[in-house]
Amino acid sequence: MVKLTMIARVTDGLPLAEGLDDGRDQKDADFYKQQAKLIFKNLSKGHHEASRMSIETGTYYFHYIIEGRVCYLTMCDRSYPKKLAFQYLEDLKNEFERVNGNQIETAARPYAFIKFDTFIQKTKKLYLDTRTQRNLAKLNDELYEVHQIMTRNVQEVLGVGEKLDQVSEMSSRLTSDTRIYANKAKDLNRQALIRKYAPVAIVIGVVLMLFWLKNKIW
Repeated sequence: MVKLTMIARVTDGLPLAEGLDDGRDQKDADFYKQQAKLIFKNLSKGHHEASRMSIETGTYYFHYIIEGRVCYLTMCDRSYPKKLAFQYLEDLKNEFERVNGNQIETAARPYAFIKFDTFIQKTKKLYLDTRTQRNLAKLNDELYEVHQIMTRNVQEVLGVGEKLDQVSEMSSRLTSDTRIYANKAKDLNRQALIRKYAPVAIVIGVVLMLFWLKNKIW
């Protein structure tokens, strides 16, 4: 099962988008998010050996792909099929490039593409059940091969740059950042609802006003 999804620019490690989760189904959610950010930081320093990699961390695996100076990363249960995890990332990459490709290099603030969470959530649901006909077909796709993708331990990866013990010290700051990010997403959804239904409310208000005036006159 997909537990975490993050997208970042490789050149400077800037987070671009994230799959919003409430964290209630996963202990130490902020700890793992901070690990992901440290992985991005190491990648921005050129500490990566391949464009695709799996990283073992506790009872989970990080999987990432790098393309077009962007890293697409997800964290899954150890039992989740590696092939599905990477195909999930491929789907995200294709859509992210299509929608935001010409804005990636100019993004100046973290989570500039916060609205992409909608597509992340929709795509994640498609990969939730590994036994669906769609996912079984993907697992049996012999043209998509993942056996050659390197697997390393998170301590080995983070040891190149930041030490693992710094994750705990930085996780408290991440909690605050995550709340801000979630609040922004709620505000965007609220604004979208207002834009969608405001014209209808105005029309109804005008009709009611005319009806009231008509009764008043007559």
